[in-house]
Amino acid sequence: MCSSSRQPDPKETMMASQSQGIQQLLQAEKRAKDKLDEAKKRKGKRLKQAKEEAMAEIDQYRMQKEKEFREKQSLIMGSQSNLSVEIDEQTVGKIQNLTGNYKESLENVMKQLLSMVCDLKPEIHKNYRVTD
Repeated sequence: MCSSSRQPDPKETMMASQSQGIQQLLQAEKRAKDKLDEAKKRKGKRLKQAKEEAMAEIDQYRMQKEKEFREKQSLIMGSQSNLSVEIDEQTVGKIQNLTGNYKESLENVMKQLLSMVCDLKPEIHKNYRVTD
């Protein structure tokens, strides 16, 4: 007797149904895990992009502030270098003035000094007493 049409056993049907349900759960879990992994990748990518944009903004801000600093520094240093040039010019003028006065007065001072040293007039001191 060959019975080709066999009635499925209710236990086997239930096990097959449970096995199919487990497979569906495993597939759903795998899809959820894949979606979660994809979301993590997108989040990481967005964070990296945000970091790069922030660094670009920081660099731009830094360059702007450095430019402003250099401009202020050049204004200050420029005015200081102008002061330095003015001081140098005043110093040179004063040195030339003093040198001119020295040359003018040198001859008269030397004459006076030599006359005081060389032209002696012997005199008796007023407190000197002659005693015999």
